[in-house]
Amino acid sequence: MAAPALRRCSRGPWFRTPGWLALWPLGRRETHSEAQGLLAALKERGLFKEFFPDKSTDVDLPELFARGAAGGGPQTVYCGFDPTADSLHVGHLLALLGLFHFQRAGHNVIAVVGGATARLGDPSGRTKEREALDAEHVRANARALRRGLEAMAANHRQFFSDTRPWGSFSVLDNSAWYQKQSLVDFLAAMGGHFRMGTLLNRLSVQARLKSPEGMSLAEFLYQVLQAYDFYYLFQRYGCRLQLGGSDQLGNIVSGYELIHKLTGKDVFGITVPLIISTTGAKLGKSAGNAVWLNRDKTSSFELYQFFVRQQDDSVERYLKLFTFLPLAEINHIMQQHVKEPEKRGPQKRLAAEVTKLVHGRDGLESAKRCTQALYHNSIDALEAMSDEELRELFKEAPFSELVLDPGTSVLDTCRKANAIPDGPRGYRMITEGGVSINHQQVTNPESVLVVGQHILKNGLSLLKIGKRNFYIIKWLQLL
Repeated sequence: MAAPALRRCSRGPWFRTPGWLALWPLGRRETHSEAQGLLAALKERGLFKEFFPDKSTDVDLPELFARGAAGGGPQTVYCGFDPTADSLHVGHLLALLGLFHFQRAGHNVIAVVGGATARLGDPSGRTKEREALDAEHVRANARALRRGLEAMAANHRQFFSDTRPWGSFSVLDNSAWYQKQSLVDFLAAMGGHFRMGTLLNRLSVQARLKSPEGMSLAEFLYQVLQAYDFYYLFQRYGCRLQLGGSDQLGNIVSGYELIHKLTGKDVFGITVPLIISTTGAKLGKSAGNAVWLNRDKTSSFELYQFFVRQQDDSVERYLKLFTFLPLAEINHIMQQHVKEPEKRGPQKRLAAEVTKLVHGRDGLESAKRCTQALYHNSIDALEAMSDEELRELFKEAPFSELVLDPGTSVLDTCRKANAIPDGPRGYRMITEGGVSINHQQVTNPESVLVVGQHILKNGLSLLKIGKRNFYIIKWLQLL
């Protein structure tokens, strides 16, 4: 879930990296053998940005995890994701990877789908209110997010396991605990613990109140509900740590204050950095530049290519952020890159690791096949592709199903696929070299199609007109 921006006191001590973290020795801590190693290693990788609070009255964050590591039992960590769409995107991945790192260290993690909070709409980072979603739309999105989270958790356990005992991974929907309460009961029980001055002082609230559109009551109460989420998970599951993007720190603070008032106990928050595009915009649905994690919205090939295309000045940072590779291995990859930059080794390794986590081994193999077929003109890769992969790869390409009549020519094929105009102009497009079939140029319009050359073993033909116009043909009734 996104969250309001920082309060006006955000430049106070809790905004900085705590002193206890700065004193920890750095080095190779990928094994997370101690609590300090876990937190400091993830800070060293750049995955952790801010810690809250700097000082606590109950127990410090490293002490809390040290108790668990010393036999006091695993801790519970959570992060929320609002179902404003039916898929997560790359901008959510760092928070999810943070959960996975804690799980790998033996702690229990919870991904909360905001089936209730999504209906209010998060105001942070927005100049106007989100478009309201009806209840059924939110429920459908929540179900899709749950499936996506569970699929990635399964891929994580199947393809990235190690020898250590892991903690559990659970997915909850916060609508489960809100639908059991009436509005009046909730406000009577919780409303008195929130101070209006504090809530109004959030920077995101101040910015929206001063805007021409103003701010709705629903948006204003968003921070209250997310604070209550933290309290509910603390009471029910003993959760004492919340992860979130750096734009969530205000809500984390609200949850801390509520829990401290009601129980006297301290809880903690850790933020992860926001991922931005090359233009400096935050990656996400609102910015219109989301790289989705559901395959039907962004194919495994497109996800793979997003990371393969990363520039040299960001790929090392992304290897640390988006993969579980040890820092020593990342250093070796980068050293090899200096010697052979043309091979783009770091980018390919980054893309492979992320695609395997999101889409599994089959998704990664599909992405590689599509890459070979499109960029390396590989007939073998093209021949091995399924109908689904071809449609994903050439999603703008028309798809035709044709019957192969005896004597069907190149000209017949192009015309039946509506790939060339009728008459002499279309004929000349072929004779002048503007047409290829399965990456092979054809210049004789009267040539009869040959199975195994113009028609692949999978019964497909990839027709290309000019430099960019593709047509996919599925041949029927082949013997």
